[in-house]
Amino acid sequence: QIKESATLTRDVLEQHFNDLKGTLKKLLDERLLSLLQEVDVIEQESIKPLDECQKLIEHGVSTADDLLREGESAVDGDVGQQNEKLCNFTKKALHIQLDSLPEVPSLVDVPCLSAQLDDCLLTILKNQIFRHGTVASRPPVQLEEFVEKPGGILVRWCKVDDDFVPQDYRLQCRKGAASPFEDVYVGSETEFLVLHMDPHVDYQFRVCARGDGRQEWSPWSVPQTGHTTLVPHEWTAGLEGYSLSSRRNIALRNDSQSCGVLYSKAPTYFCGQTLTFRQTVGQPDRRDSLGVCVEQHNGCDSLQRDKAVCISTNGAVFVNGKEMTNQLPAVTSGSTVTFDMEVVQLGPCSNEGGNFKLRVTISSNNREVVFDWVLDQCCGSLYFGCSFSYPGWKVLVF
Repeated sequence: QIKESATLTRDVLEQHFNDLKGTLKKLLDERLLSLLQEVDVIEQESIKPLDECQKLIEHGVSTADDLLREGESAVDGDVGQQNEKLCNFTKKALHIQLDSLPEVPSLVDVPCLSAQLDDCLLTILKNQIFRHGTVASRPPVQLEEFVEKPGGILVRWCKVDDDFVPQDYRLQCRKGAASPFEDVYVGSETEFLVLHMDPHVDYQFRVCARGDGRQEWSPWSVPQTGHTTLVPHEWTAGLEGYSLSSRRNIALRNDSQSCGVLYSKAPTYFCGQTLTFRQTVGQPDRRDSLGVCVEQHNGCDSLQRDKAVCISTNGAVFVNGKEMTNQLPAVTSGSTVTFDMEVVQLGPCSNEGGNFKLRVTISSNNREVVFDWVLDQCCGSLYFGCSFSYPGWKVLVF
C-alpha cells in the first residue's frame, strides 16, 4: 500500500505540475501577444498623422522646386519668351501657397513607446509556487464501519486528523473494481445509508472532506470493500389500492376505493435490525397503520389486530390490537418511523400465556415508546405492512 500510494502520488504531482507548466506558458504567450498587439495599434495610430504631414511637406517642397526651375527658365530665355514665361510664372506663383506648411507636433507630443515590466510578479509567483501543493502521509478522514442493511449498507466514517476542520464530506461508491466511482452523498453528516444494493455483491467505498472555508477536496481515503447479505425490503405487488415503484420499496396509496393491508413480499425483518418507514402524508384516519406482524391476514383492513404491533398515523400505538396509553407524535411528511426489536425471553409458557417475548422500540419525531410484545410462537422473521384509508400516502421502507 505504501509503495502503491507513493507511486500514484508521484504520478499525480508530475501530471499536475506538467499541466501547470503548459497552462502558464499558454497564459504568458497570450499576454505577450496582447501587449505586442497594443504596440502595433499605438504605432499605427500615432504614425499616421506624421506620415500625412510628411507627405504634405514633401509635396510642397516638390512644388516649390518645380516653380524655382520654371522661374530660372523664364529669366534665361530671350526677351520675347521672357515676357510670356514670366507672366505664366507669376500667375502660377500667385496660386501656390509656398508659405503654408502643416503643423508639425513638437517632439514631446510625439508618442515614444516603452514596456513597463514589474519584477514583483516573479516574487509573487515564487511565493505562491513554493506554497502550492502538500503531501500528506494519510487522508484526514477514513472509513470506519459498514453495517449491513436490507438491500443497502450503512457507511460510517470519521476524522483522523485533529488539526483538520471539516465543512463537508463526500462519499463515493462503485460496484466492483472495474466501474468508476460515483458520488452517493455530499454533506456534513458522518454516516449515510446507501440503498439499492444487490446482496452478496462487493462494493468499494471511499470518502474525502473539504476543509472549512475551502473549495478543494482533501485526498481520498483508502478504498474499502463492503457488502450486504440481506435482501432488500419489498412490498407485495398486485394489491388493488396501492401502486409500487420499480424496486417495490415505495408504496403509494392510489385513488382506488379498495382497502386492505399491504404486506411485505416476504418476512424480511429480523430481530436486531432497524426497520424504517419514511412517508409523504395524505388525509389521516384512525384505522391507518404502519408496523410489523407475525403473518399475513388478507381479510384485515388494518394492522390493529392480534399478532401485530403498529403505529397509527395520529401517533397511537397498538399491540395485538390494543391501544397503549403511551402515544407518539402524529406522522408527518418526510419524518421517519422506526421499529427495533430484540428477544428478551424464550422458554416455557409464562403466566401471560406466551413463551416468546420481544422488546419493541418504536420511534417517531424524536420520541419513542418501549414495550414487551408477548407471542405464543417463536418468530425468526416478521412481515411488515401498512394500511391507509385515503389516497396520497406514500411510504418508503428500508
